[in-house]
Amino acid sequence: MMTIWMKNVAGAEHEMPAGHPEQIARLERVNAALEGPEFFALDMHHAPMAGEADIMLAHPRAYLEGIRRVAPSKGMISLDPDTSMSPATLEAALCGVGGCIAAVDAVMAGEVKNAFVGTRPPGHHAEKTHAMGFCLFGNVAIAAKHALDRLGASRVAVVDFDVHHGNGTQDLLWEEDRALFISSHQMPLFPGTGSASERGAANNVMNVPLAPGSGSDAMREVYANRILPRLEAFAPDLILISAGFDAHADDPLANLNWTTEDFVWLTRKICAVAERVCGGRVVSSLEGGYDLDALAEAVAAHVSVLMEQ
Repeated sequence: MMTIWMKNVAGAEHEMPAGHPEQIARLERVNAALEGPEFFALDMHHAPMAGEADIMLAHPRAYLEGIRRVAPSKGMISLDPDTSMSPATLEAALCGVGGCIAAVDAVMAGEVKNAFVGTRPPGHHAEKTHAMGFCLFGNVAIAAKHALDRLGASRVAVVDFDVHHGNGTQDLLWEEDRALFISSHQMPLFPGTGSASERGAANNVMNVPLAPGSGSDAMREVYANRILPRLEAFAPDLILISAGFDAHADDPLANLNWTTEDFVWLTRKICAVAERVCGGRVVSSLEGGYDLDALAEAVAAHVSVLMEQ
């Protein structure tokens, strides 16, 4: 079976202030990496826009209406110190959600084995009623709710290996006992959440903080001995990945010091669990990663592993 790539065209028009790390060049470099000859077998589709009902799987209507109301037709507005909107931002954010939903549809229907959604803005910091951390809507959390509420999945797991805690995904899935949210992340670091004591309303949240500078060995140890066994025991029908690549040693925003080979190892391990428990069904969505060279290399390595399956 093929791997599908949901390409967010609008994401390459979403502008942020000059000097902002979440820049258009991120997606340009990711797209260029996946357009190389070694990826000709990727089944590329343009991510569709999500509809109102899709957003309301996880966010209230009032929040969506508020975002629509402030969306600029020209110039730029600031939602918080880190998160801005330009004229293309709302479409880009809706395509991020729509791309994740379309990828889940294809994977759950058995049309493809797995999928990568290359999108910006990212989504894992967006809480129910707050945009933050560059994020407007909870792309992966909404995709999880779509699989559960519309496609008949009994259980869905989210694995978030972005260097920052996925506080938004945690907020959106906190009371969802059919979902398991697992986050490994550097601590202390923005947004300041993600302690091991945060376990969800139904013990459905697993946070694994990692110390700054802890590196590859610490990551592999916690995944091999704690995270992957918990994921496999949950036996989800679908595994969603919040694929942030800002734990890379070259990333300017954190210092977990992972290598590209670590992302290869981690992707293979998650896919191996998926093969055993859910027919290999995996949907991965881009989150962070702010060194352009490291991001392009790590995404290419990550997608190469998905294509091996």
